[in-house]
Amino acid sequence: MQTDSSFTFVLFGGTGDLSMRKILPALFEAHRAGGMLADSGKIVAVARHAADRGEYLQWVNEHVKPHVSKNGVDETAWASFLERIEFVKIDLGNPEDFTLLRDAVKDLPGIRVFYLATGPSLFVPICRALASVGLNENARIVLEKPLGYDLKSSNAINDAVGEIFAEEQIYRIDHYLGKEPVQNLLALRFGNALFEPLWRREWVESIQITIAEELGVEARGDFYDNTGALRDMVQNHLLQLLSIVAMEPPHSMDSDSVRDEKLRVLRALKPINQLDIGKVAVRGQYHSGVIRGNAVPAYATEPGVKQNSTTETFVALKVEIENWRWAGVPFFLRTGKRLADRVAEIVVNFRSVPHSALGASALRAGANRLVIRLQPNETIRLYCLAKQPGEGMNLASVHLDLAFDQFFREGQMEAYQRLLLDVINGRLALFVRRDEQEAAWRWVEPILNEWKALNKPPKPYASGTWGPAAASAMLAQHGTCWLEEEN
Repeated sequence: MQTDSSFTFVLFGGTGDLSMRKILPALFEAHRAGGMLADSGKIVAVARHAADRGEYLQWVNEHVKPHVSKNGVDETAWASFLERIEFVKIDLGNPEDFTLLRDAVKDLPGIRVFYLATGPSLFVPICRALASVGLNENARIVLEKPLGYDLKSSNAINDAVGEIFAEEQIYRIDHYLGKEPVQNLLALRFGNALFEPLWRREWVESIQITIAEELGVEARGDFYDNTGALRDMVQNHLLQLLSIVAMEPPHSMDSDSVRDEKLRVLRALKPINQLDIGKVAVRGQYHSGVIRGNAVPAYATEPGVKQNSTTETFVALKVEIENWRWAGVPFFLRTGKRLADRVAEIVVNFRSVPHSALGASALRAGANRLVIRLQPNETIRLYCLAKQPGEGMNLASVHLDLAFDQFFREGQMEAYQRLLLDVINGRLALFVRRDEQEAAWRWVEPILNEWKALNKPPKPYASGTWGPAAASAMLAQHGTCWLEEEN
């Protein structure tokens, strides 16, 4: 992916955690690779916690450099990367300071990209301040999640930003959509005649999507306690992955064709009502336990968490899609903190053979399945049955494995690197359109309301386990279980 597109990349929240761990390392990797970023492209960091460019570059050396290049840093590339970086000290609460930014970028080349790596409460004030000095024209704006607390607040932000930037200028980022296996899922389905005939209710028994974390809320207790797992992970990441898995073939890979098909899936989700919620939705909260041999505290004792908090740190859902392709196929979504492993994966369980001449083992659930691992190691693995060596017809599970780091010798592109290059080059397909976001909120909001009305505490689970037993019981009712493998 080479470009000669010149750009000025303005990074709000230039000393924040996201900039340190993800954004600046991703831009460095694109710079180091050569040809991905135009030589004339500039990065303008905006923050108030550094006095000048020299102090900011010192911060970058100290805090960002440890997060780049797993195999060591190319010092020549690092030095030339630092030459791209400019710095503007701004108090985001003072709109008059934005004249400093206007003056700093007025002579810099190319398309302007404004990345808002800040809290959502600052999105609208920043956009209005940019417009007040004319910086919204012919520019692109990148918004990080969370975009609102519910449908009403999300619409309020989108309305206000939409008054300043046109929809084609707005890039709502979901980094899971930039992961290599998600891209390969599209290639697998729409580039191979082998899979598309099987990708439907006649051949798929169930689908699981899991995003599990070992970490707790860490230092984000105050934020998380007002958010919870359903808003933090389901409304965006999990529903976006579900829409990618379940979408119809687009007529092309242009931005609106892909996002139109995702939207159709989100609008086809079967609503969860009060009568169903106890059967198809499980919410949990972690208690103390052990993670990799280390004792960890309960959520209720984490700094910033309110006393007797009923915020969920775990969600498991049974989801149905009311359309011709997927009618009757359960999609099981699961996410949580302080679980037994850090893993993100999509599991497609195919139906068993209708009759086995080879014994009962050929009829067991999960004998044929496709596992798309997003993290920590990115792989696609197809499981099937084969005869064991020796006498008799004894079957055993075997797999075909596409390990990207072994098959493709060139380095993989990290999700943020791909998405940032897409912003610079004006590609919207991997970003969330407003109507997608609204459809996701409309489906999630009744669940939030029902939980609030029921006023029941989340089910407890010990840290280091796979969550409440009710999540496993929900799948057992459908004759299946969560795939819980070691990495």
